[in-house]
Amino acid sequence: MNATPRRGTRNPAEEPGRRELAEPLPPPTVPGLADDRRLLLRERLLREAPALQPHPAPARRRPAWYRSPVRIAVPALAAALAIAGAVAVDLDHPAGRGRSASGAGAGDAPEVVLLLDRIALAAAGSEQPAVRADQFVYIESTVAYAAQSAGGGPVTVAPAHTRQVWQSADGSRPGLLREEGAPDAPLHEDGPVLHLDQRGAAPRPGSARPGGPSIGDPTHAYVASLPTDPDALLKLIRDETRGAAGGAEGRDQRAFTAIGDLLAETWAPPQVGAALYRAAERIPGVTVVPSATDAAGREGVAVARTAHGRQTQWVFDRATYAFLGERTVVTGAEGEGETEGGVEAGEAGPPVGTVLGGSAVLTRAAVDRAGELPLKAG
Repeated sequence: MNATPRRGTRNPAEEPGRRELAEPLPPPTVPGLADDRRLLLRERLLREAPALQPHPAPARRRPAWYRSPVRIAVPALAAALAIAGAVAVDLDHPAGRGRSASGAGAGDAPEVVLLLDRIALAAAGSEQPAVRADQFVYIESTVAYAAQSAGGGPVTVAPAHTRQVWQSADGSRPGLLREEGAPDAPLHEDGPVLHLDQRGAAPRPGSARPGGPSIGDPTHAYVASLPTDPDALLKLIRDETRGAAGGAEGRDQRAFTAIGDLLAETWAPPQVGAALYRAAERIPGVTVVPSATDAAGREGVAVARTAHGRQTQWVFDRATYAFLGERTVVTGAEGEGETEGGVEAGEAGPPVGTVLGGSAVLTRAAVDRAGELPLKAG
């Protein structure tokens, strides 16, 4: 008698099910990342990758004129990507939300620092064509500013209108200011010239940059040469905007205002733009306004500072963190004798919440002549 067990026979009806079970499972779905978290991951990757690069062996010195192509160490890149993946898991986990790119909790850094870090990272990664020394930087904005009659009375805000400025990149040729309802005004030409003390103010007569370009009267070449170290940049700005009045509070507000002017009326290269935002992080009293609107009606998140009963807000796109514009809002009583935007400060000032003015940057471009308009995309 044969004791060997008989092998079971396959049921033909079960074959489709067997083949289905033998097939590999589909890969799990990977949730997408929001734009702000993608920026955080990119910042983490850029910070960690250099530390993971292997130290190269001593190599023969090359001539000064020789520039080797950029090389990426594959092991270091793989490790950096692994870190990025770990951060992605941490950010998507409920316990990881609200953390900064360095892994610190939201309570470890002010909200404004986290926001300005993201804005600076977006600025550093933006693309900008080179501006030749013989060109002009063209900036088109929508502006609306408040005014008050010399005899007092209510504060009125003029309707929003277009403002176009052409500034010589190296300051060697006169620029041009063109604003609706006013004649063209040459800027920085030989002889008596017109200067802009602040956006919304009437141009005043003066001389053509007697001391050369500065924070208060910049050229594109000057802005491009600014330090990219935030501490050095903030020190330079404070030195050039030094005033006798206001103490530390006045010094901080002058620095914040100067940075805002550079953001709105110049075209800073990406690394300089990023440094301006990181310099603003270091100014005391800077806060976040969750919702603000520029002069073109675009809503976004704002970085703000309050002084003399007025809050200056820089408005940014929520998704891209691009600078949209600015506005000034009354928050309380103003200091005696203070003025801004042509509005006299005093006991009978405008009510809290009054918008004293604002701007919205629509176009930045490089053109060959003052008065020339850039080609429209598309």
